[in-house]
Amino acid sequence: MKKDKTIYWIATAIIGFVMMFSLYKMFTPDYDRLSLPNYLRTELAVFKIAGLIVLFIPQFSTRLKEWAYSGFGVTLISASVAHYCSGDSLIRSLEPIIFLVILAISNSYLHKIEKAVHEESSLPEREAVTNALTRQ
Repeated sequence: MKKDKTIYWIATAIIGFVMMFSLYKMFTPDYDRLSLPNYLRTELAVFKIAGLIVLFIPQFSTRLKEWAYSGFGVTLISASVAHYCSGDSLIRSLEPIIFLVILAISNSYLHKIEKAVHEESSLPEREAVTNALTRQ
């Protein structure tokens, strides 16, 4: 289970870094080049910050984490489409899809850890998963 937790936290940290970097990039001229409306900047910033908080604080329920994963998935797919439609190269347009795969790995290992904890523990599910993610 230690290997699973390591993979989970590495994948989640990569996603956290990508989302933080994209928050920064949204307030540079690169965002304007994508021809997206300015109000989307604020909306994306709020939801990315909320999603990062949910993913990195183990006390949040798995169900809430699923919403964060879904939101980040939609964001990454939308980023890929936006880059492609703005004339970026195919390689640059597919970059968010690579991070989508890493997001899926993080989600998969969250459920793998949850399943292992559920099988070995009689604690309520939320508390067991929280303990498993915080325990080393």
